[in-house]
Amino acid sequence: QVQLVESGGGLVQAGESLRLSCAASGRTFSSYSVGWFRQAPGKEREILARLMKNGITYVVGSKKGRFTISGDNAKNTVYLQMNSLNSDDTAVYYCAAKETVVYWGDAYDYWGQGTQVTVSS
Repeated sequence: QVQLVESGGGLVQAGESLRLSCAASGRTFSSYSVGWFRQAPGKEREILARLMKNGITYVVGSKKGRFTISGDNAKNTVYLQMNSLNSDDTAVYYCAAKETVVYWGDAYDYWGQGTQVTVSS
């Protein structure tokens, strides 16, 4: 079983950048496919990016060019780099993991507690 802890959220101004971290403990992250999600007040949770166990990365179309997902196996951490933030990016951001090589669904088995990102305009 793996435990996930997100960090790196905070209050930023529009146009600035943030890098969120998702640190794993209990198991090595290299055994999992990982996803980053967010949920804004009154809105459904949405997928942002995926890092597959086999190294393949995917960023949803609307976020390409602004968001990047990456992993550091030595640090057992997956990152979400977010650039050119705007008020629409205000949400709680979550990472999730599933012990599979490739996963395109939303039913991840393990979730972090989330980190708040607030973008002021």
